[in-house]
Amino acid sequence: MNKNRLEAFSDGVLAIIITIMILEIKVPQGEDFIDLFPLFPKFISYVLSFIYVGIYWNNHHHLLQGLTKVNGKILWANLHLLFWLSLIPVSTGWLGEHYFAKAPVTLYGIILFMSAIAFLILQNVILSSEGKKSLLAKAVGNDSKGRISQSLYLIAIVVSFFNEWISILIYFVVAIIWLIPDTRIEKILLEKEEK
Repeated sequence: MNKNRLEAFSDGVLAIIITIMILEIKVPQGEDFIDLFPLFPKFISYVLSFIYVGIYWNNHHHLLQGLTKVNGKILWANLHLLFWLSLIPVSTGWLGEHYFAKAPVTLYGIILFMSAIAFLILQNVILSSEGKKSLLAKAVGNDSKGRISQSLYLIAIVVSFFNEWISILIYFVVAIIWLIPDTRIEKILLEKEEK
């Protein structure tokens, strides 16, 4: 299979995920700005989830840039990632609908954690396929951002049973960590092109 087909399918799924999330925010009944106020929790949960889907889209794109061949393991690992990401709209809707209550905040964290694990699995399957001396392996390195994120998700899940607002703050912190562009793969591929 061509990697472009894998990338196109994944892009389509991610676009649908974002579309489903925005459809959860209904038009207000009134005509005044005050009528927007009840939508605020839904909007905040949408913004957070939009950022996360964007981060996964961006990192997925970079990961596939270094891919030279696609096999069945990569296809299944990719589907595993898309499965967990496809659950984000449900948890986003529940989170916004119930004003960041404990159970929705916990579920949201579990889905973020499982998405991170699924991305790690996809990354490792690709690295295994490409080889330890591949450009991609050099670019990924020890993936400290990934390990820090997974640890913060676990902390946020546990904390959500005691204080859901601290968990929400942790989810925002992880998003901010990933908003700082990760240029490792781009640098390695650019160096290859320059040679």
